[in-house]
Amino acid sequence: MAISSSIHTVVCPVSVKKLGAPARVSARRWRVGEWRGASTLSGARPLVLAKAKQRGESVEDRAPPIEDQLADDEPFVHFDERDFAGTASVPVYVMLPLGLIDMNSEVVEPEELLDQLRTLKSVNVDGVMVDCWWGIVESHTPQVYNWSGYKKLFDMIRQLGLKLQVVMSLHECGGNVGDDVHIQLPEWVREIGQTNPDIYFTDRAGMRNSECLTWGIDKQRVLRGRTALEVYFDYMRSFRVEFDEFFEEKIITEIEVGLGPCGELRYPSYPAQHGWKYPGIGEFQCYDKYLMKSLKEAAEVRGHSFWGRGPDNTESYNSTPHGTGFFRDGGDYDSYYGRFFLNWYSRVLIDHGDRVLSMANLAFEGNSIAAKLSGIHWWYKTASHAAELTAGFYNPSNRDGYGPIAAMLKKHDAALNFTCVELRTLDQHEDFPEALADPEGLVWQVLNAAWDANIPVASENALPCYDREGYNKILENAKPLNDPDGRHLSCFTYLRLNTTLLESQNFVEFERFVKRMHGEAVSDLEEAETIPLVLLGTEEKDCGQRLVQLKETVSRNNAANIPLLVKRVGECVEGIHKLDYLNTRRTIHPAFRITP
Repeated sequence: MAISSSIHTVVCPVSVKKLGAPARVSARRWRVGEWRGASTLSGARPLVLAKAKQRGESVEDRAPPIEDQLADDEPFVHFDERDFAGTASVPVYVMLPLGLIDMNSEVVEPEELLDQLRTLKSVNVDGVMVDCWWGIVESHTPQVYNWSGYKKLFDMIRQLGLKLQVVMSLHECGGNVGDDVHIQLPEWVREIGQTNPDIYFTDRAGMRNSECLTWGIDKQRVLRGRTALEVYFDYMRSFRVEFDEFFEEKIITEIEVGLGPCGELRYPSYPAQHGWKYPGIGEFQCYDKYLMKSLKEAAEVRGHSFWGRGPDNTESYNSTPHGTGFFRDGGDYDSYYGRFFLNWYSRVLIDHGDRVLSMANLAFEGNSIAAKLSGIHWWYKTASHAAELTAGFYNPSNRDGYGPIAAMLKKHDAALNFTCVELRTLDQHEDFPEALADPEGLVWQVLNAAWDANIPVASENALPCYDREGYNKILENAKPLNDPDGRHLSCFTYLRLNTTLLESQNFVEFERFVKRMHGEAVSDLEEAETIPLVLLGTEEKDCGQRLVQLKETVSRNNAANIPLLVKRVGECVEGIHKLDYLNTRRTIHPAFRITP
């Protein structure tokens, strides 16, 4: 059954100098938690933090003073907002803080955490996501695991009736966007790395990245007699045995298997610790001796042994595609050698995911597993998609790089978890026009690749999100409008629990978002008609202003048609002149005067 929803009109002020055909409209923005204006009239869908009655609060209580928002010639404009009442319910989970368990495997500030969990439960959040850090659990000695802190944490979560998504975090925490703690790989692994640094990913300059282990040692017995695959399996199997009751009681609903940096299936191609800054293209990470051996063997099999090397014209982490010989339009990425190298590079990524997920299915005995992909949306509007290529996604404009990954996940009945569903392409163009980013196009490609492979698709936001603009974008992606197959996300995980989210206005918005994800009605969309607000005043600047509510039904099908809206409001205002309490000196605000 196709997902459908009605459209409701929301009225908000925006800054325009004169009325005309629908066009780009600027908006004032306030601090987090305050009212924010809409961003567009055409193209991208706008923000809809409405100045409408909600929860019985007055308009004056919910927004900055009207005289601070509007100049004399600024009108009100209304926009359409989908009503998701009655649509499929998409479970909502919330990621818990990264440093929740300390290096001694103890819960940090458990009483404060318990209060925060109760707050989440009060708005019917389905569950929480927890990272189980390899560097904490198996820190000192191989195959000696300390799950004590996680046991206490999971008991707290179970007592509140919340579900659990658990991440097998086989990577280092720290050095990336949003990382506020530092959790290294296990001490015994780092000791091996001191004598054999090739266990880490390596760039062309020879810089090592200790964030995770290179995929070149998946089958190499270099970890105290075990391969990396065996180490990962033993860790996952230990967790499955230790928390058997949580699986049996269906408290743990899904295991997300860490497959690379940040737990994502990708190469660590844009490490901040090596100087990368957005929107740099990143660098290939295949120069440890194990991956280089694999590349040389592949070149020999191909019959061109001189191809057994990495590209030498990719420049540096912060280069642009057009500044390189490899990624520029018509560059070497599309040559015979370039296609061979990129095919090998991406195949190593897919094979790694294939092997680790095989181990995960053995360890977790048929319980749901998932893999996470990062949303590398910068340079998406170029031919080469350079940032995706260095991360291992062979997805230039003439090739689908995500279909093969989805097929691999299908083989293991694994769900795909994708990021950046809250981002809007137009916002990226405003903030970083040089990045030629297209997060909306990327999300649509990846979601459809997964749906075409018939695997569950989950998602999460890439950056902190507290406003309705971001939430509405997530909802649009979670429940595509009029999808003939009724496809929708299997769940959504919010990044992340913190004190900012729990601030009153932010949490009100979050609660509203959770209700809409669950397919419930929300109060400000239950009203059949929107009540626009029109400003009345006098022509004397020193005279006070007042708000009058105009109970007028505004058409739901002309959200971008400002002239029609103004005409409609003007017709309504004409009737107000007849009201006894209006002084004859009072006139319509200039923005709403009708020009003959």
